[in-house]
Amino acid sequence: MNSAANLPLTMKAITRFIALFASALILSAPSRVSAAETLFVATPLTEGEFTELIEGPACDRDGNIYCVAFRHARNIGRVTPEGKSELFLELPGKSWGNGIRFNPAGEMFIADYTGHNVLKVDMKTKAISVFAHNATMNQPNDLAIAPDGTLYASDPNWKNNTGQLWRITRDGQTHREASDMGTSNGIEVSPDGRNLYVNESVQRNVWQFDIAADGSLKKKRLLKKFDDFGFDGMRCDIDGNLYITRHGKGTVVKLSPNGVVLREIDVLGPNPSNICFGGKDGRTAYVTEVKAKRLVQFRVDRPGLEWARWKR
Repeated sequence: MNSAANLPLTMKAITRFIALFASALILSAPSRVSAAETLFVATPLTEGEFTELIEGPACDRDGNIYCVAFRHARNIGRVTPEGKSELFLELPGKSWGNGIRFNPAGEMFIADYTGHNVLKVDMKTKAISVFAHNATMNQPNDLAIAPDGTLYASDPNWKNNTGQLWRITRDGQTHREASDMGTSNGIEVSPDGRNLYVNESVQRNVWQFDIAADGSLKKKRLLKKFDDFGFDGMRCDIDGNLYITRHGKGTVVKLSPNGVVLREIDVLGPNPSNICFGGKDGRTAYVTEVKAKRLVQFRVDRPGLEWARWKR
C-alpha cells in the first residue's frame, strides 16, 4: 500500500516537510477586510431542521456546511451558504455521528461514537465505509487532521470524566497516544502541523502536544485553564488562533497560540457544540448551537485553516 505509514522514517520526514511547505505557501496569503464590514457578530443561518444533537460541522470545497442530526440522530444534513438545508445521507445501523472533517482530497470523515469507528464517505457515491475501528475506544467525539492526512480523534468517557487521544494513520491504523486525559473533546492541529491542541470539557483545560515526525504526540503541556464553563469543539484560523466553543456560556472564545484570550463572541444560544470555517474567503465561522437546534454564523478577520487547505 502506497502510504506514508509504510515508508522509512526519513521518507516520512520528507513527506511531512512537503506537506508543511505547501501549507506555508497558502497560509502566507493576505486576507482583506472591508472597513465597513461587521465582524464577530452572530446571526442565525438555519432554523428548526436539526435536533438537539446538532454537531459537526465541516465545509466542503464548494462552501456547503455538513452537520449531524438533521431531523434524526443518524442523519447528516447539508446546508448551503444561503442557509438551505437538506438530507445528505443516513448513517447505517446504530451509528451516530459527531465530529466531521474533510481531508484536502475532499473525503469526509465522521466520528461514530456509538460504533467506536471513524467512518469515511465517498462524496460522489455517498458510500460509507469504516475507515478505522478500535473496540477500546470510548466514544470518538471530534476529529482533527494534519497536513499529511493523519487524523487525530478525541475520545471522552463522560461517565468517568476521563478520556483518550488517538492517532489514525492514512491507512486506518489506530494508535492510542494518550490514555490519561480528562474529558477530551475539541481537537485541532496547528497550521504548521507541529502541534496538536485538545481541550477537556469538564476540567476546562486546553492542552498542547508536539507532533513528532512519525505523527506521534509528545511533550504535553497546559496552554490555558479556564475558571468556568465547559468546552466543546474548536478550530484554528490561519494564524494559529484557536476558536473554542464555550458550552454553557454561549460564546466562542478566540485564544492566541500563546494562550491569551483575544475576544469572546456571543453565539445566540447557551450551548454551542462545535465550529468550522468557510465562506467565499474563509472568513465565515459556522457554529452549531444545541438549545436552538441551529447553525449560526459570524464573520472573522482572518481565514480559517480548513478553508486555506482547499486552496492548495
